[in-house]
Amino acid sequence: TARKLGADIHAEATPHHFTLTEEALLEHGTLAKMNPPLRGKADREALLRGIADGTIDMVATDHAPHSVEEKSRGLERSLMGIVGLETAFPVLYTELVMKGFCSLDKLIDLICIAPRRRFGIDGSHDFAVFEISEPYHIDPDKFYSQGRSTPFSGRKVSGRCVLTVSNGKIVYKE
Repeated sequence: TARKLGADIHAEATPHHFTLTEEALLEHGTLAKMNPPLRGKADREALLRGIADGTIDMVATDHAPHSVEEKSRGLERSLMGIVGLETAFPVLYTELVMKGFCSLDKLIDLICIAPRRRFGIDGSHDFAVFEISEPYHIDPDKFYSQGRSTPFSGRKVSGRCVLTVSNGKIVYKE
């Protein structure tokens, strides 16, 4: 590949593309409307292979905190995108790590270390702590984001954020 020959090429995908297929539109309607759109099972499996073989080296949340009104205009007129920040780690931990698609170390690299390295972000004073042993249900009403649009509402996951430190200061504590 070009990367193996020294090219500075990177690939990313989102938690929702790793874990959902186009069938989510039938179940969740506009809450699963995004760009690029969700695709079939074969495409999802190709993304998982991309993690395994290193083709995909980063995860991007594609966080789009649209209002309820912006997402309630029907499939044709509703805005694209979903909330991604509050659900990224728990969804990926549950669907990828707990199901054996990748290790926790690999997930941390994909979601945190690789993007910092790629974009030259120091981050030595930034970290988050997650509770991974107690499952919970995703509740958009508890999001800090302005948006609540997520096809993951009610999904049982592990990996609840209990502490966030930014620039050496606690900015969130459960």
